Amino acid sequence: MRVVLDTNVLLSACWKPGGLESKLVSLAIAGVLTPCVSPAVLAEYRDVLFRPKFAAFRGLALETLGSFERMALLVQPTVSIRISPDDDDNRFIECAVSAKAEFLVSGNLKDYPPSYGEVRIVNARGFFELSSVQ
Repeated sequence: MRVVLDTNVLLSACWKPGGLESKLVSLAIAGVLTPCVSPAVLAEYRDVLFRPKFAAFRGLALETLGSFERMALLVQPTVSIRISPDDDDNRFIECAVSAKAEFLVSGNLKDYPPSYGEVRIVNARGFFELSSVQ
């Protein structure tokens, strides 16, 4: 199953290692899910995860991101989408559409529609409720 994870999911996985976001990232790293990324998504991950205010878990962020990147399917979006007022969020939707992902998982659903084309946009809890993954 192909998924795109918003930066806040990776951030939450590092912040709360026992939470649903951490479980989701672990499943992606284990190959149970196929995480999909684009160059813009990877740049966003690096920019946010390594900000000074998150220095307390920089080591875990480096390890998590490295493992995540090794398992990820890199796509080059060929579509330009403008549905979110936050332009960075549009990069995640473009990645999900280009990757033919089933889910875009975000902890911040207010700037996203519930779906876009075939992509369902949910939080981590919604992912586990709607998918067959446990």
